[in-house]
Amino acid sequence: MNKNFEVVIGLEVHVQLNTKTKIFCSCPTSFGDEPNKNTCPVCLGLPGALPVMNKEAVKKAVMLAKAIKAKINKFSTFERKNYFYPDLPKGYQISQFVVPIIEHGEIILDSGKKIGITRAHLEEDAGKNIHDGEISKVDLNRAGTPLLEIVSEPDMRSSDEAIEYLKKLHAIVKYLGISDANMQEGSFRCDANVSIRPRGQKEYGTRVELKNINSFRFIKQAIEYEVERQIEAWEEGEYETEVVQETRLFDSKTGETRSMRGKEESADYRYFPEPDLLPLEVPDEFFDIEIPELPNQKKDRYINEFKLKEYDAGVLTAEPELAAFFELMIKFGVEPQLANRWLAIELLGRLNKAGISIENSPVNAKKLALIAIREKEAVISAAGGKKVLDLLMQEDIEVDAAIEKLGLKQVSDESAIEKIVDEVLGANEDKVAEYKAGKEKLFGFFVGQVMKASRGKANPQIVNKILRSKLG
Repeated sequence: MNKNFEVVIGLEVHVQLNTKTKIFCSCPTSFGDEPNKNTCPVCLGLPGALPVMNKEAVKKAVMLAKAIKAKINKFSTFERKNYFYPDLPKGYQISQFVVPIIEHGEIILDSGKKIGITRAHLEEDAGKNIHDGEISKVDLNRAGTPLLEIVSEPDMRSSDEAIEYLKKLHAIVKYLGISDANMQEGSFRCDANVSIRPRGQKEYGTRVELKNINSFRFIKQAIEYEVERQIEAWEEGEYETEVVQETRLFDSKTGETRSMRGKEESADYRYFPEPDLLPLEVPDEFFDIEIPELPNQKKDRYINEFKLKEYDAGVLTAEPELAAFFELMIKFGVEPQLANRWLAIELLGRLNKAGISIENSPVNAKKLALIAIREKEAVISAAGGKKVLDLLMQEDIEVDAAIEKLGLKQVSDESAIEKIVDEVLGANEDKVAEYKAGKEKLFGFFVGQVMKASRGKANPQIVNKILRSKLG
């Protein structure tokens, strides 16, 4: 990054709410159904069809407001946002413009920096265009799915801050249970508004919108490419002509952004009050809704209650499914530090390598807890536990059966181990003499020989104890 320029980033995130039905009709919101199966006169915008507000969507919006410490407007309004795309059947979108349901929230980064949230408003999603060679098709199943559009202040100054903000918002949404936030399926989508300005300048530069990017990695790449493009245009004296207010798409194959269309202003959408919907009144009981423990609160609890390091607590609380897995291991009797090692290092390492999410892990919390318990009981060694976990990743087998199958059960009988130690020391009298003469590094040699003679089954702690006793 050129130190002569400051980057200014604001983000607009569209979150699909996981209500059973659409925002203004009773059509289901299920994903992956046959195209255009889940449609009706309301979400198709047919003449005479009237929208009816989905109460559950309002409740979920209120839950987000509480999580981001935002103002909840008791009364808010809906407007018609007019634009014409093939996937917008009515030719307008019912959205909130004048008074949104949520205003003035915040998300706090790990550095302590607060990223302001200007507003979050309810609206309906559009359909989906499907391009098949030279033919384009429209699937309107998604049309009318309830959305929360969450608009940040332009408070972020790097791609790293933008990604941290997005990940925190993503986690909050999942912890609240208001969306599955699946980026691949489009239920958590981001538009990034990016500009640059000479460091110290108060006025913002020309804002460019990067549209509908569906992974954290691609969002980071898109922002960084766009920043470099704008800085290069400035330095070459072409900023006024090359950087214009527009919407650009990110090409993940080339890592570049390209112009899509000129960026509309609010006046271009010709907003006017939605005549078929009364102003939205949030029920009084919604203001008293209890929300679950959020990621930052859970992270603090893990640090204080379980004595985990801040980094480890952050990893375990990044996703609610991961935190739930960890807490199940604790319930099964595993000490927090041991549970963290087996989950965050051993299991997650294998899942990430295989491209498997924690929800689809072939090894559940009970099985992983039992591996940890068997290590604690000295039934298997830590190395043996890893071999058991590797087998469980491949086969649906119980932990104890895996231990037997792999022949990993440790020998903890002191008399049996002492016999092996005596045999090893007797076969290496010259090295015993060297050790007693001061060559203490040979201790590792003796341990290795005993483990080899026991085919790796001797309990290492007992081996060490007996060896130290006999070697003095």
